[in-house]
Amino acid sequence: MSTQTVLPVDRGAVAELSRTKQEPEWMAELRIKGLELAEALELPKLEKTRIDRWNLDSYGSYRTAAEVTHVGDLPQEAQSLFGESFANSLIIQRESGVVYSKASDEATAQGVIFMDLEQALQKHPELVQKYFMQAVEQGENRITALHSAVWNGGVFLYVPKNVQVEQPFQALFITENGAVTAPHVLIVAEANSSVTYVENVIAGNGTEQQVVNGITEVFAKSGAKVQVASIHNLPVAVTDFSYRRAVVDNDASVEFTIGEMNSGNAVSDTTALLKGNGSHSDTKVICVGTGEQKLNLTTRAVHFGKASTSEMITRAVMRDEATAIINGVTKIEKGATGANGEQTEKVLMLSPKARGDANPILLIDEDDVKAGHAASVGQVNPEQVYYLMSRGISKETAQKLIIYGFLAPVVSEIPISKLEDQLQELVERKLGQ
Repeated sequence: MSTQTVLPVDRGAVAELSRTKQEPEWMAELRIKGLELAEALELPKLEKTRIDRWNLDSYGSYRTAAEVTHVGDLPQEAQSLFGESFANSLIIQRESGVVYSKASDEATAQGVIFMDLEQALQKHPELVQKYFMQAVEQGENRITALHSAVWNGGVFLYVPKNVQVEQPFQALFITENGAVTAPHVLIVAEANSSVTYVENVIAGNGTEQQVVNGITEVFAKSGAKVQVASIHNLPVAVTDFSYRRAVVDNDASVEFTIGEMNSGNAVSDTTALLKGNGSHSDTKVICVGTGEQKLNLTTRAVHFGKASTSEMITRAVMRDEATAIINGVTKIEKGATGANGEQTEKVLMLSPKARGDANPILLIDEDDVKAGHAASVGQVNPEQVYYLMSRGISKETAQKLIIYGFLAPVVSEIPISKLEDQLQELVERKLGQ
């Protein structure tokens, strides 16, 4: 039963945003429809997680930061990601708008479109309309409806047919000063193309109580290969909602590598819809829970195509009084003969007050398939610690080495070495608190 809801965003501000940006009429209508849906829809129902008790009202107001021309213009946390100069293909969103955008000449010459989504809405409205909020539907729940109404900045990445792009495309999203932060990332890889996209989500100066509401949609056409890597590192004051969804056609593949390194409450939902025959998805997620934060992480693969395959690995390390609900869902629909879905969820507990639940779920509606799962929740193996100590390593160092080894299968999959080092540093920082 739906109930009337007082929204955390102002209807007039949403309408004014659309008007001042001179958005197409269909987008203006979509935003208003999102608000109407949000008033009636309920919050997402999550396994063993009461998000109605979280901070869900602090969306903030629309603020636009000054343009960025060099690394020194960014907060210190962001500067460490780049060194002395920016990457060749990079978009930076700070507060509610994009402050830096550059696509490499090589990619542009190949016909690749890489720009912020607001700009793409002006230059390529038909392409944006064809895919926007098609993988993640506007009316799924109150959070997705609100996102469709308030989204800002974002990324549009379009790769033409048969184009193979070697250099990764990068994005940095910085939330600060109570600004609405709801980036929408839209990636379209046409047939037989390949592309890698990497993003960081961080907090800048003046972080307040805040809700970050982001969505990533990926469309991999026949034979396309898409890699997506995402690292979220937001402070205790920020509540983070992340929906990532891929639609995968015949013989196409999508790989997600996710580092959920937030310090506040977070919901992460990463889903692959394997529509095509021979389609493939590979999702790897790690998180380190600290303090009293509450995490709900879901990885999901839905098989529609024949001989489609999926792999999912989630590894979580929980300390202090942190709580994590880890859900792995493999759904094989009727007719998806020859499908194969494998998943693993492992939780390592470092404190008697921490909690981690691993919930592997197999939903099979077809006979001629393979599916398997493995799940475990436990503490650091004392025999492994003893072995390392027998080689002259201290107990504390031995435990850290075991934890780093536990997370390594995901950390090592980050497609940019500097960001792999950054993720390793974040792991060490959270474990050293």
